[in-house]
Parts: sequence; C-alpha cells; structure tokens
Amino acid sequence: MAATMLQVLGFMLSGIGLFQIGAATLMDVWAIQDRAFVVVTSTYNYYGLWRECTTAGTGLDSCRPFFTILGLPGLFQATRALMIVGIVMGVIGAFIAIFALKCIRMGNMENNVKATMTLSSGVLFVLSGICAIAGVSIFANLIVVNFNFTTYSPELGGMFGGVGGGGFGSPITPRYTFGSALFVGWCGGALLVIGGIIMSLACRGMMPEQNEPYKGANYRAPSHSAVYKSEGRPRTNYNDSYRAHSTTGGQSKFDYV
Repeated sequence: MAATMLQVLGFMLSGIGLFQIGAATLMDVWAIQDRAFVVVTSTYNYYGLWRECTTAGTGLDSCRPFFTILGLPGLFQATRALMIVGIVMGVIGAFIAIFALKCIRMGNMENNVKATMTLSSGVLFVLSGICAIAGVSIFANLIVVNFNFTTYSPELGGMFGGVGGGGFGSPITPRYTFGSALFVGWCGGALLVIGGIIMSLACRGMMPEQNEPYKGANYRAPSHSAVYKSEGRPRTNYNDSYRAHSTTGGQSKFDYV
C-alpha cells in the first residue's frame, strides 16, 4: 500500500513539473526590461526563447519571432536544446509511468516488471528535471552577464557594472532582469527531480521478497530399519520333506520345488 501511494505521489509531482517546464518553454517572459531607473514604465520590452515582444502604453503587445538560428548566442541555443530534451524525456517517462501504476491492470504483468518500469520512469523524470534546471540556469546566467555589461552611466562612470563612483545615471542601453518563466522553469525542474526520486523509492517496495521460504512438500527418506509386513498369508517354511527325489534314488537337480 505504501509503495502504491509513493508511486502515485511521484507520478503526480512529476506530471505537474512536466507541465510547468512545457509552459515555461512556450512563455515569452524569460527576460523583461528593468524599469527601476526608467521614467516611462508603461512601455517595456521582454523576450523568450522563440520571440521578442514590446508592450505599448495602451497595453497592447506586439511580438516578433526570431528569424535566425545561427545569429543567436550559443548559450541561448543551448537553453532551447536542454528544455526540448527535458520535455521529451519527461513525456517518455510519463508514458512509461502510466503503464507501471499498480492501480492499473495490464494483462498478466508481474510486479517485478512494473517495478522495473517504475524505476525507469523515475530516472527519466530526474534527468528531465536536471535538463530543465540546467537550461533555465544557463539563461539566467546570460541575463546576469548582460545586465552587468549594459548598466553604464556616461556621466558618473557606472553604478553597478561600471568603474568609478556611484550615482543614478541613465543606462545607454536597456537592461533586462529575470522574467516569470525562469521561476516557473525552476519550480518545474525541482518537482520533476523530487517526483523521480519518489518513483525510484516506490520501486523498492514493489519488488518481490527474495528470501521467502519454499512452501513445497517435505520429503523424508525411508529408514533402513523399517520393517515391512506382508498383508497376505504367512510364507510356508520348506523343509527336507519337500525335497524332490529322482527315480534312480539319487538327488535330482531340482532339489526343491
């Protein structure tokens, strides 16, 4: 019963995490323009893995997809690849986990087969979560590096990333900070890792016991001192009166009948 509960709990957490990393991959708010020192805050830019958008003062969004692949940074493309690989492995793991649930009967499938499938799905969920966390972290590091290099004031040298004294100057280029998609991706990856670990733990409770005693019939060898009794009439003891004699008076070759 405990193994079944762990299996269902791990499957639910992994399913929620898989949905979150899929939603994060499709979201456009991976990086959003920092408006801390901007006078007009109603107009700002943001972008995701597939397109960049601009929000006007009227509240309308206009988006433009990235029409190039080779022109994008290498870390940007690595984030795309990691998120896609994580989603693919998560979908495969979820497909295996559905058939491995103990509450679902699939013909004459034994428990050890379901335990192996549960372990396989748990490993796939863990790998999927690691890919998602790695992809989001790479993109976050890219934002931090660009943030430090674009925060520059031509008058006072720079506040955060420049050289010189502090001050509140206007950056010459827009700087970006973390978007909501990053946090969704981190949470989804963490849920996938936790769900995969729980699924792997449930596998141990589903394996049959290896030290069960054999319940066959006991065999006892017959003893040499056993006395066998015949159920019929007792055997007659033959004496010399039953000895056959030959016609010549000699002893026949058939001494006894």
